Amino acid sequence: MSLENLLQRAAIWRGGKFSSAKEGIPTGFNELDALFPSGGWPRGALTEFLTPGEGVGALSLVMPALARLSQEKRWIAWVAPPYIPYAPALAMAGVDLSHVLMIRPRAASDGLWAVEQTLRSGTCAAVLAWPVAGDDRMLRRLQLAAEAGQSWGLLFRPGRMAIQSSPAALRLRVTRESQGVVVNVLKRRGGWAAGPVCVEGEGLGVRGEE
Repeated sequence: MSLENLLQRAAIWRGGKFSSAKEGIPTGFNELDALFPSGGWPRGALTEFLTPGEGVGALSLVMPALARLSQEKRWIAWVAPPYIPYAPALAMAGVDLSHVLMIRPRAASDGLWAVEQTLRSGTCAAVLAWPVAGDDRMLRRLQLAAEAGQSWGLLFRPGRMAIQSSPAALRLRVTRESQGVVVNVLKRRGGWAAGPVCVEGEGLGVRGEE
């Protein structure tokens, strides 16, 4: 393989610029789109939201993108959310409720399996999950499943998980301050860590919001 052909591959990063990446899902926030190599949330990949606890506003960051994806013919799947999402708030955010799918595994041990199968199915535009357990090997399986199904995987995890390695294409530390939701990019495929960026605006009032 020639050097010219090698440099065209998305896995190659060159200093001073992002590697080539397919167009992302617009976040609805210009300050976030400017941070991400694909100009939005990565398609066919995992995004990790690492938070200190509930109520910091992580879900409010993804609502514009979920509203856009819900207009497609694929599902927006929620796998074992800690609380039942507040349907009127989702509707007010523009999410088509007819494309929202709630999945409750019978056993907690089935949760990661359900996430993997849902990502891989090809029938879901996005899959939201709240796994606490899961090592690098399991997360790599989820990343491969997202690629296979061309699904956006959203993992909401405790902030302490930031010290662990992860194959996710995008890892964000999300906190809340008085002026809004603060985002630090811990990892982005094709670029350095970045931030903080403050996204202003009120939360969407989704019950159980991260």
